[in-house]
Order: sequence, then structure tokens, then C-alpha cells
Amino acid sequence: MPTTISTHTTSEQLNAQATTMKAIVQDQYGSADVLHLQEVDKPEVGDDDVLLRVHAAGVHIGDWHVMTGEPRLMRIMGFGFRAPKARVRGMDVAGTVESVGKNVTRFQAGDEVFGICDGSFAEYACARADKLAPKPTNLTFEQAAAVPTSACTALQALRGPGEIQAGQRVLINGASGGIGLFAVQIAKALGADVTGVCSTTKMDMVGSIGADHVIDYTKDDFTRRAQRYDLIIDMVGNRSLSQLRQALTPKGTLVLVGGEGGDRWIGALSRSMRALVVSPFVSQRLRPVLGAANPQDLEFLKRLIEAGKVRPVVDRTYPLSEVPSAIRYLTEAHARGKVVITVRAAAAAPEGMTVAGVASRN
Repeated sequence: MPTTISTHTTSEQLNAQATTMKAIVQDQYGSADVLHLQEVDKPEVGDDDVLLRVHAAGVHIGDWHVMTGEPRLMRIMGFGFRAPKARVRGMDVAGTVESVGKNVTRFQAGDEVFGICDGSFAEYACARADKLAPKPTNLTFEQAAAVPTSACTALQALRGPGEIQAGQRVLINGASGGIGLFAVQIAKALGADVTGVCSTTKMDMVGSIGADHVIDYTKDDFTRRAQRYDLIIDMVGNRSLSQLRQALTPKGTLVLVGGEGGDRWIGALSRSMRALVVSPFVSQRLRPVLGAANPQDLEFLKRLIEAGKVRPVVDRTYPLSEVPSAIRYLTEAHARGKVVITVRAAAAAPEGMTVAGVASRN
């Protein structure tokens, strides 16, 4: 009996064969209005790269900085003087490996991964193999996409210049933000007594993720309290160095995270520079940090997540076409957790995993 050969092509095969894709692009700096959904060429995988089928992409304040080109120092540093060099926006990613470059041995087609790349607000993206790690098995793609930049920054602030030790009193200023929510959980997992500072409406959320104490900054100034902390992680920039030092123990450490605040030219760099100048002349350690995802930290976070010690808090998900709305929502400071872009229809959460706190935009 003759063998019948099927001529049907699945949608997955068609996608793999396509040479173009949908992506969010920008050709000039500006507000979210400069972002547009377009059909562009599908990226080609380099020798040291991994081509990903993007399932979800995380949104964070770094996307806003690249979109607006501010602080202006970023343009001089290589992001593009008059317009972004990289047209497709998005950095944090979770997806499946489509193909790998000839020098890549850590991954193969079909692997589920998370990490950072250039251009995650798209159906496909290329990432360096050393910027990815296997996706935590107990997370959806949306949850995994919320992790890379924010969680790695929190981890590096705590373990790097923070040199966190079990039993220390740690204060997280900006505990309800994208980095802060991870900083609270990681500090707790590393054995610290954790105090989170946030607004009234977000106190319950910060308490629910494990903070031992929560301070409402609209009613209470932690720098005027009698309590002193061994380590302060500051993401907000709403207190001067002298005020923050008042809340430290004599040998305590202050870590300044991120680039918020300051002027449009150098942003918060001026405060970081002042901290480095002052630090050698005082008993306390004052250090800035700019986090960057790497496979070692992603693997460490994966273990914490799979052990149930850290969980991403996702506030809203938006479809790819609504990236401008997602960025507007993020910058309005109303988010109760991370904002995520769903690029590909997601599967249900793994068995036994609840997706508490995740709300769809639609």
C-alpha cells in the first residue's frame, strides 16, 4: 500500500520559515508615541548567539530611558546620538530557542530560556548565549520575563557592594518597585531582617512578599527614626546622602541603585559620583550599582524561584501591539508589580503554581 505524505504545514513551521516578523520599532527619541508595530526582517543568528521565539517580554524603566534617550549621556555612550542604534525596543525576554550559532553549546532548539537581549518586543529576537539561562520550571513565560533585569539588579546590589550577611537589618527604599519587590524577597532569602518602604496603597503587597516591617513613606520618614540599618538599598533618590546616612549604623552600607532622578543630561550619575567622593572620608560605605544580567546570577535566581523563596509579581500583561500603553502605565508609577508583554499565547501555569496578582490588560 503506498505511503501517504502529508502536505499540511503547521503554523509553527510557517513561522520558522518566515523571513519577516512583527516588532515594536522606533526611529527617533521621544515619548511612547514614537513606538510603532511594524513588519521587519527576522534577525539572523550570529555564531555566538541564540535565536529565540519570544513568548513574553518584560517592561522596565530602562526601556523608557532608551526610548527617550535620557539622560542625554546615554547617547554619547553609544546608544545613538540622534536616534537609537537598535530600532527594536525591549530587553527582558522569555521564550524558546529556535536555533543556535555554531559556537553555542549550552542550548539547543526547543529549550525554554529567559534572560536579556536586544529587541524583545518582537516575535523573534537574538540574544547572546551568555545572557540567557534555562527558564524556571515553575514559572509561566510571562512570569519569567518579569525577572531578568530587575531581579539581577536587586541580587547584585545586595551581594555586590551591599555584601549582605544573615541577621543584618536591611532597608529597601522603593520596595514596591520592579527592583524593590525582588530585593525584599532576596534579602529575606539570604537571612536578613527586612524593612520595606513604599506608599500606603502598596504596603499590603510588600508585606505579602515577606518584608518583616513596612514603612509608609507618606506618613513616616525612615531617616528620622531611631532605628538604624546595616544596609540600605535605595532605588528612589528622594533622600539626600546625608539623610540616608543618618539611617545607617556607623559601619553601615548604602547602595544607590539605578539612574532615576537628577537632570536630563547625566541623570542620577551626579549623586553616584558624590557618593564615591564622600565614601573614603566617612566610616560608612556609599556605593552605586548598575545591574546587568549574567548566567550565574540568572541560575542563582532560578534556584531561589524553584525553591519557592522568590516569586515575580506581575501586575498587568499587554499584547505586543500595546507596548506604548504598557510603557505609559509603567511610568505613571501606578504599577503593583511588573508589567509584561505577551508576544505568543501562553500555556497555562505549571501544575501547582498559582498566578496570584497577575492581571490581564484586556
